[in-house]
Amino acid sequence: MATRRDFVKTLAAGTAAAYVGGRSWSDLLAQTGAPKRREVFIGRKRVKVIDSHHHLNIADVARVVKGTPFERQAVTTGDGIIGPERIAWMDRDGIDVAMLTQQGAFWYAVQDRGLATEIVKAQNEGTAAVVGKYPDRFLGMASMPLQFPDLAAQALEDGIKRLGFKGGGISAGWAGAKNLSDPEYDVFWSKAQELGAFLFMHPGGTNGNGDPHFAGKGALGNTIGNPLETTIFFSRLIYEGTLDKFPGLKICGAHGGGYLPSYLGRTDAQCRRQDDVCTAKKRPVEDYFHTQLMADIMVFREEGLRHLVAELGVGQLVYGTDIPFGWPVTPDFILNAKSLNDAQKEAILGGNLIKLLKLSPATTA
Repeated sequence: MATRRDFVKTLAAGTAAAYVGGRSWSDLLAQTGAPKRREVFIGRKRVKVIDSHHHLNIADVARVVKGTPFERQAVTTGDGIIGPERIAWMDRDGIDVAMLTQQGAFWYAVQDRGLATEIVKAQNEGTAAVVGKYPDRFLGMASMPLQFPDLAAQALEDGIKRLGFKGGGISAGWAGAKNLSDPEYDVFWSKAQELGAFLFMHPGGTNGNGDPHFAGKGALGNTIGNPLETTIFFSRLIYEGTLDKFPGLKICGAHGGGYLPSYLGRTDAQCRRQDDVCTAKKRPVEDYFHTQLMADIMVFREEGLRHLVAELGVGQLVYGTDIPFGWPVTPDFILNAKSLNDAQKEAILGGNLIKLLKLSPATTA
């Protein structure tokens, strides 16, 4: 059965092997120099492009876990470490600002409260240092030890109040028998609501791993398992009343919000045919997606994008890339979408986050 260690090894390998035309970004920069920064226009208007789904590794975490069972899981090299290579990638694709949403991390498996706190402190301090070095290009998001809800609430508050982060990154499938809708997590959700934190949920890569049905070709643990994890996460928050208990929460789900936005009809029909399973929620399922739940646009085909807009509304969608994992989702995916008008394109590419996070609409290109 695959473990979190297996997942983190896969994550690290993928980060270190992010290639462009067969060359790493380091090689590309050494051979060709930095690319000219692309400016994205809609008509004649220069628009700010904000990437909501952007990973990073912090090398200093290795210092904290040295000599512990987690020593081999720290990542110190590769394209996950942010520097000139990442800026070059963003410049080439026309990404003005990236939100550093680190999730699915190995520290969720740490059972020592002190060690978990120190790992997350190093992760968050390192993230703040990246933002400090490139203040016009990155937004910080707090990493948290979600296995300890009280410590997670403290880390989120510290990240926002002391480090200037905009919110936090969370995962869900790591919890095993636990769910983030369990009452013990009320202390975390309450703090997130109090802080007005924007939360980005990214799968931890646990759904599908170790299940023989996900074996074979197609990387099904990722292709199917990751969106499934988000689907389950959102469903639990809805059906167990978490979102009604904390109506101020704003949570964005990676990879198009999983499968739930594409299957709201069955979800709603289940409540009509068997209403006893829906007694904890207070509103129609779609209402949560019109108010509290959001999604990035990593669905890759225009028909999928059109459907997300139809089900969630443009105001609930944000641009995301999954850099440094090399998925084909540059701003052109939005710019070329025939189903969107110019105002909708601008909203998705950055306008929605500018409004939600109270950011400056100005660019520095």
